[in-house]
Amino acid sequence: MSSNLNSLFLRCLCWVLFLCWTGGALATSYEAQLPAELNSSPRLCDFVPCGEVMPGAVEFSERKGRPPYVEAYSRVAGKRQLMGYVFLSTDIVDIPAYSGKPVVTLIGMDAEGRFTGSKILKHSEPILLLGIPESELVKFTRQYVGRFVGDKLEIGKSGQDDEAIGLDAITGATVTVIAQNQVMLRCGAEVAKQVGIMKPVLLPAAKFTAAEAPRSWQELMDEGSIQFLGIKPEDVGKEGRGQAYLDMWFGYLNQPAVGKSLLGEEGYASLMSRLKPDEHAIFIIARGSDSFKGSGFVRGGIYDRVQVRQGMETHTFRDLDYLNLYSVAASGVPDYRESAIFIIRSGNFSAAYPWQLVLLANKVDPESGARQFTSFHREYWLPAKYLEGGRPLVERTDPTWLKVWKGRLPEIIGFIALLAFAALVYGQRDRLVRRSTRKDKRWVSLPKYFIWTASIVFVGFHAMAQPSVTQVLTWFHAMLYQWKWELFLSDPLIFVFWWFIILSIFFWGRGLFCGWLCPFGSLTEMLYKLAGRLGLKRFQFKLPQVWHDRLKWLKYGIFYGLLGISFFSMGLAEMLAEVEPFKTTFLVGLFNRAWPYTLFAGSLLGISLFIERPFCKYLCPLGAALALPSTFRWFGLKRKQECGPCAACAVGCGSLAIDAAGRIDQRECLLCLDCMVMYYDDHACPPLVQERKQRGKAGQSLTPIGSDGYYIPIKPLPAGAPAHKSAVAARSKADPTMLTDPALPPYADHEGDLIGLIAAETWDHLWPWSHHGFQRQRAVQGLGLALAVTVTVMWILAAMGQLSEGVVLGWWFGWSLFEVVVRLGSKPYVKEGPWLGRRYRKADTMDMVCYVGFKNLLIGAALFILLKPLGLF
Repeated sequence: MSSNLNSLFLRCLCWVLFLCWTGGALATSYEAQLPAELNSSPRLCDFVPCGEVMPGAVEFSERKGRPPYVEAYSRVAGKRQLMGYVFLSTDIVDIPAYSGKPVVTLIGMDAEGRFTGSKILKHSEPILLLGIPESELVKFTRQYVGRFVGDKLEIGKSGQDDEAIGLDAITGATVTVIAQNQVMLRCGAEVAKQVGIMKPVLLPAAKFTAAEAPRSWQELMDEGSIQFLGIKPEDVGKEGRGQAYLDMWFGYLNQPAVGKSLLGEEGYASLMSRLKPDEHAIFIIARGSDSFKGSGFVRGGIYDRVQVRQGMETHTFRDLDYLNLYSVAASGVPDYRESAIFIIRSGNFSAAYPWQLVLLANKVDPESGARQFTSFHREYWLPAKYLEGGRPLVERTDPTWLKVWKGRLPEIIGFIALLAFAALVYGQRDRLVRRSTRKDKRWVSLPKYFIWTASIVFVGFHAMAQPSVTQVLTWFHAMLYQWKWELFLSDPLIFVFWWFIILSIFFWGRGLFCGWLCPFGSLTEMLYKLAGRLGLKRFQFKLPQVWHDRLKWLKYGIFYGLLGISFFSMGLAEMLAEVEPFKTTFLVGLFNRAWPYTLFAGSLLGISLFIERPFCKYLCPLGAALALPSTFRWFGLKRKQECGPCAACAVGCGSLAIDAAGRIDQRECLLCLDCMVMYYDDHACPPLVQERKQRGKAGQSLTPIGSDGYYIPIKPLPAGAPAHKSAVAARSKADPTMLTDPALPPYADHEGDLIGLIAAETWDHLWPWSHHGFQRQRAVQGLGLALAVTVTVMWILAAMGQLSEGVVLGWWFGWSLFEVVVRLGSKPYVKEGPWLGRRYRKADTMDMVCYVGFKNLLIGAALFILLKPLGLF
């Protein structure tokens, strides 16, 4: 039977590879390779199907205007007639979606300002790759056809604003559709204002206070009259070489106090004499490896690198809008390489309101090498003391992530209550298991069944908040390349869930999430329980321990494989992460996907009727990722010395996490608490049964059971007296509270010397070799030292900008593997429980992999966090 099951697992894995391939083939615009000329060629419609978004058009012009658009024409009675306009979203806005990258969209608008169509050219949304069909996003964008670009369109049915028009969202892709809604409206409005369809909103002009005494550069920076926009090479996909890509300082010059401080009295007077009433001057100074003026500028052309944006208005600059800035009068000005004064010639601009300086740049995708336009911006708002009456009241639009949080506030509150209830129940586990018996586990089972049901129905099917290994991979990449809180805040339930998971792992290990709160794990457990109640119990079985011990390593291999692949191609890793059936089960539905996905997920659910949690124990990469830090959880389950030779708990352990010596592997334990029920049950736990019978024969009373799992002695033991041990316990050599035998590190002799102990332990974490290891393995140790020096040199070169993070990460990963080998020969021990504790035990290979991997991850994260603010990464 076990060989048949093993064959079934292999077949399921083959199906995973097949469906990943088909999934990649079906996602036509996911990370699509767009023509390089798309962003620069005047002939936009030579490279994209403009006719699809402007039906009936037979001719298209070259790009016009700033931001650019294309005119679409039809033929009526042989004459050319303007139909409308076609434009590319990334020519106008750079609004990131859930993936952190924009959805590149081609948009059509008729001459009256109504949308005529849109086409998704490229996206990086993983949820549209392996979860929700891409056709759902296409269906969503069709809702804009016929809508006026100036309409107030909102996601969902608005119950507060009667003027708002509600659009149907995509369940499970809220962030994506909110971002796409902003893209459609912003792009349409920008072009509509350029061509005269929409009139710009006029803002009241600023009235300035009288000039004050000249101020220094630092004083102007401190009060906000000068703003700084810094861009690192990594922000545009380039390798850092110890120099910023561009450091820019800018400010508004019309205000007398600011202008005179920066230009001097004569310079300010000269500038003002050249400006007309509705004209405004800003200054920019910059240094770095690139130029804000651009290298392709020609006389009569446009400075296409910098813009000023205020509200929905965008102001660009031509050569006539440029003035030389020869010097800055304020004391303390930083060194700069280039400078300029730009003139905003528009009556729609008001210095009394906030505005943004926007820099456009070409960003290189580190994975594909593709280039795309991206924008960097910084807000500027004159200090209130320089405006008569102070700053006007400005109603700011909530960021996308905050809109999502506000819209899902009832769900968030309910979810937090569920997590708090689960933590409270498990925190009271000792009381609950004392009230239970092996035959009556209602005190444990009923709360757990409630949590399972809520997790399946509310968290899984309703809120679709099933955590995934792709989020772990995203966390790794965000930490190494570009951390954005908005990316993680965009899904509030997942954000809250992960904070809970992180905290609970360090308290109790992965079991509270995996065994109690994971929607898919809860579903498979409920199916197993129901199948047993419905007459299938006689067909239910466990794998032989020998096969379990082999197959449990599969999930670790899958996790490390996905992690390694993700650093070469995140898209491929996301496709291969379909080994998790979560999207098929909860997000899309078993019968709403291609048959290989349904077959794989259905097979796992079917096997779960007969084997308890097969996916959790053997295939789940998320469980493997969470198992690594579980080695160092603070609180474990209680054990008795008799647990080794007794093995009664192991017989009933559904996770097969208890070995022959009675020791619990916390990486595999799902905290079902069955062993804890037996721990206090004097009719099930053999040591307690034996003592109960002995007391009964002797006519002695039964005292309460203590926290150690034994009857409290009838006569109190003297202070310092050894605890009572049965004959079985006395013969047991293993310590069931530890997964392996106890060990004593060399620095344990620092007893009483806290500083010496901390120093010795820190050195022990950083230095993997020992004196005895050198004597026994000279060749291996010498190679290790060479590798350590090489890794250090790699870090230094990376800090100097000579190497990318990917190369450093490869060396760091190689060093970690080597450190595992070295420590197994030199320092073969790890801590049992929290790192602040003093219990040590012998390390097996998996213990050392968990210890070294987790330790080096923390060291690497700390180094990146320290070096990134210094501009070294």
